[in-house]
Amino acid sequence: MRFHSLRTRLSLAYALFLLLVVGLGAFSIRQLDDYNRVTAEIRDRWLQSTRILGDLNNDTSDFRAAEGSFLLADTLSERQDSAHEMDSLDASIAHSLVRYQRIRHDDQEDRLYQDFLVHWRSYHRLVKQEQRLPLESGTAIRLYRTDARTAYNRASETLGQLTQWNLVGAKNAVERESATYRDANGWIVAAILTAGLLLFTAIGFITRSVSNPLLDLAKSMQRIADKETEVPIQGVERSDEIGVMARSVQVFRDNARALLTSQARLAEQAKSLEDALAKAQEMTQQQHNFVLMTSHEFRTPLALIDGYAQRLYNARERFGPEEVGERALKIRRATQRLTTLLDSLLDVPKHSAEPPPFHPQPLDIKELLRRLCQEYREMAPDRNFQEHLENLSFFLTGDVELLHQAFGNLLSNAVKYSAPGSSITLEAQDCDGTLVIEISDQGIGIPERDRPHIFERYFRGSNVSSHSGTGVGLTLVNQIITLHHGILEVASTEEQGSRFTVRFPDPERTSLLT
Repeated sequence: MRFHSLRTRLSLAYALFLLLVVGLGAFSIRQLDDYNRVTAEIRDRWLQSTRILGDLNNDTSDFRAAEGSFLLADTLSERQDSAHEMDSLDASIAHSLVRYQRIRHDDQEDRLYQDFLVHWRSYHRLVKQEQRLPLESGTAIRLYRTDARTAYNRASETLGQLTQWNLVGAKNAVERESATYRDANGWIVAAILTAGLLLFTAIGFITRSVSNPLLDLAKSMQRIADKETEVPIQGVERSDEIGVMARSVQVFRDNARALLTSQARLAEQAKSLEDALAKAQEMTQQQHNFVLMTSHEFRTPLALIDGYAQRLYNARERFGPEEVGERALKIRRATQRLTTLLDSLLDVPKHSAEPPPFHPQPLDIKELLRRLCQEYREMAPDRNFQEHLENLSFFLTGDVELLHQAFGNLLSNAVKYSAPGSSITLEAQDCDGTLVIEISDQGIGIPERDRPHIFERYFRGSNVSSHSGTGVGLTLVNQIITLHHGILEVASTEEQGSRFTVRFPDPERTSLLT
């Protein structure tokens, strides 16, 4: 085998490295004997004590929590589960105490440990006494909150002192370990430096004849991977393994050059297809959004028209001309609102993310909210509508149809997601110069994980699968409130209800106290 072969050079380097490692390892083992003796104390005493005290802290805390669960359990099954958990924790604490007693400790640790045992056993007796008392009398709860708490706090405080003492002892042992380590490390560093000097010559040789040529080839490969096809290849004239690699890289470069030419042609064709597909998808999405928005916003006016027409038909014989006229006027208003909504939807810009048309004018917000309440009270007579508008008269500059649509949507959701017989409250008041309107219900509420997303277009809560909807209503409400420089907030508790709060700042309205 010739000396200029890459295999020969690497074999010589590995042999030298192996000899240095063996010598350095033998010397290091001798220096680390003292260090091992110090670490044995940490391992056999301090680490064991720390683990056991950590288990005791966790188990005693869990035992106290399980005690509270036992006393507050609503069913026999829950009480039995808590009792089983307390028994399991009791056995774990006893096992930890036995393990701790097997370790050698100093006098101060023994005194703290004995104090802990006294307080813990006192607390344990009180817990057993609680379990024997009838829960209905309340005596067990009082004992849990007084004597048992005091005994537990004393035991916990003593255990904390014992843990702190153990940590201080462990810290001192670690410092002794560090000093021993530094001494051993000094000798080992000296040996490493000596070995480094011996390796320096071999490393320089390997770097010059092997590493640098390999790095040059790697850089050439990286440039070719970055689509540079005019990269010069060094080392093709060598007769060793590196020369073989250089010639292979040269072939790879030529193949990459041909491949890039083909990819460029394919990329142009793919770009044309992507543009056509994107345009088709955009048009389909716009049509889909328009249909969903139209369906959602037509539902409420149509329901009002149908409700008024049915009542008018069912009571046609007992209604007088004035009542018939009033009912017909309501039907006409709902029809006009539906017509206005249709005109608005037909004028919506092509991009559905843009806000709806905005036509502000002075309006009496109190009258608007009162009329909405009356409409939904007639449309959903099985709900208990409560309105608190009598003490204030608000005059707001805004779009009547948009505000009617926004607050109507909130009331429609309150009806949809609450049970018959439940209360729906609408309240408006002046809070330090800000008009605050709240609509609250006693419905199914909004899960906490869904609340950050409820104003996103097409998003629906995870608990409304049994209710119809499109997920666009609250998005539109938020857009309308924002157009009026207002703020829409929501507070909700699942299975208890939701409260939507709208705030209009002072520049947008004039408020008169009546």
